[in-house]
Amino acid sequence: MSFKLTILGCNSAVPTIEKNPTAQLLNADERFFLIDCGEGTQIQLLKNKIKAQRINHIFISHLHGDHYFGLIGLINTMHLLGRTRELNLYAHPKLKDIIDLQFLASNTELKFPLFFHPIPTDKEKVLFEDDSIIISSLVLKHSISSSGFLFKEKKKTKNIIKEKIKQYNIPVSAILDIKQGNDFNTVDGEIIRNEELTTISDSPHSYAFCSDTTFVEENINKIKGVTLLYHEATFMKDLQEKALQTGHSTTVDAATIAKKAEVKQLLIGHFSKRYNNLEDLLEETRLVFVNTSLAADGETYDFDTI
Repeated sequence: MSFKLTILGCNSAVPTIEKNPTAQLLNADERFFLIDCGEGTQIQLLKNKIKAQRINHIFISHLHGDHYFGLIGLINTMHLLGRTRELNLYAHPKLKDIIDLQFLASNTELKFPLFFHPIPTDKEKVLFEDDSIIISSLVLKHSISSSGFLFKEKKKTKNIIKEKIKQYNIPVSAILDIKQGNDFNTVDGEIIRNEELTTISDSPHSYAFCSDTTFVEENINKIKGVTLLYHEATFMKDLQEKALQTGHSTTVDAATIAKKAEVKQLLIGHFSKRYNNLEDLLEETRLVFVNTSLAADGETYDFDTI
């Protein structure tokens, strides 16, 4: 199962020529999940050769404009291009009122079903689940209600070695049991150990998105050991007081969460416009958590290489 994250926007509220407001695209086995939809997201999708019509699920973390101002335009474009397949939107309840008012004012009747799934503001909730992935919300702490998202690939079954099927004349009816870890009994009564018949699949991938938020101790166990953590680092540590006043995190906050949660890699973003040299933020973060990278518009992170 492929698992790749493309950064469409990594800046805070004010866009720049190089950096757009928050938006990300998670490709999980060629299923596209859009995380936030700041202004300019449509253009970023085009630049990165991502077909918007392939997006069936959109997750909006909170109702500050830099995280959803691109949403109405994106939905409208899907409508204009003749989309008929359903679109699922996960967000806090007030966003539905905003969308309904916008399309009422423009006398727009969408050509496709738009299903709104409210995210509770005070507790975690499983938002989506199928045979291969489970997506849950996280409670963040910001100046308004804000939610993070946890994407977890489900445990993979073992791979059966094809040559062994022929060698031991294994029937199709026994293959599922073997993939689930059971031994195989031949017609002669010989027990073939599962370890001889299978190879171990790669560990399931996981991704945690935490923006916008202050330091949330309660989330450490919930994101424990994730493959990749995206955590906002709006300010450097000398602006800790401002971070608290505005409901944001510093480089040290993000690094401390990553270290305590024992994540594989930390990706910081949501940078304040005041910083011209983002390497300063990276250096400060790495003093606490070494395996840190800067989010950059247009960059794609392949979880198989993390």
